[in-house]
Amino acid sequence: MTDMALNEQFVATDRAQVVRRFGMRDARFHGLTGLAALLVVAIFGGVIASLIIGSIPAVKAFGFSFLTSEAWNPVSEKFGALASIYGTIVTSALAMLIAVPVGIGIAFFLTEICPRPLRRPIGIAIELLAGIPSIIYGIWGLFVFAPEFQQTLQPWLIDIFGHVPFFQDLFAGPPYGIGTFTAALILSIMSLPFISAVTRDVFETVPTMLKEAAYGLGCTTWEVMWRVVLPFARAGVVGGAMLALGRALGETMAVTFVIGNAHHIHESLFAPGTTISATIANEFSEATTELYKASVIELGLILFFITFVVLASAQLMLRTLERRAGGAS
Repeated sequence: MTDMALNEQFVATDRAQVVRRFGMRDARFHGLTGLAALLVVAIFGGVIASLIIGSIPAVKAFGFSFLTSEAWNPVSEKFGALASIYGTIVTSALAMLIAVPVGIGIAFFLTEICPRPLRRPIGIAIELLAGIPSIIYGIWGLFVFAPEFQQTLQPWLIDIFGHVPFFQDLFAGPPYGIGTFTAALILSIMSLPFISAVTRDVFETVPTMLKEAAYGLGCTTWEVMWRVVLPFARAGVVGGAMLALGRALGETMAVTFVIGNAHHIHESLFAPGTTISATIANEFSEATTELYKASVIELGLILFFITFVVLASAQLMLRTLERRAGGAS
């Protein structure tokens, strides 16, 4: 065998060893990533199983009536989740109703209107709101925002809507300062950084050519935002809103401070109420009996289900929007 043939054989052998070694590394890498994915699924399943097992006594004792009753009496062990479910949905919906338009406006201001030297400082200041602990929001809401709200905005809203049908019931009653509407306002402030940050990043992906073409046709700034930027970035805007909604649904400490923690459903948004997370935070340490503890755990299971449904619906909505955008293009 010639030297050239020997060299070719050695080269082929080295290549085979290198390919085999790379293949083994890829196999180990695939195994580790698959294990990580399975670990997430296992944790998810473990959480669901723990909640279901822990809530079995309450399910057996109350059945479906647990969802339709607003009673919460630890002395007689009569529990219901309706008031907490109502408060969770109302506060989160009001928070999104306030935060989404404001967050979109902030994002458009930062990307289109704000002077370039000020964009980064203002953007950082808004994003820093996301780093403030929720208990700080709660303390500020209870000792600063609620008293001012009680003395200024609540009487003003009562005077304006006091004789308007439907709204007179929503904005009725004495101005307590704390209540469902106060909790919704605090949640909207806490949700703003998520909405504005995600929306701003999505707005920056809109091709400059599209906006310049719209301005060239004589469109105003409002028309460019409404007819060009928002349609192009609607999937990202919905994603940011759903991310903020996920936090609003599960927020605990800030809401606990300012909502009033009353297990009753009131027509007025100014009346005290409660949410699922606030009820869990207030009641879990007091749950001394098995049924009491199981009722609190079942509240957690309900919150888990609501959050899962909301996020799953958001994913379906995003896929629908992407399909429509693909079909339109």
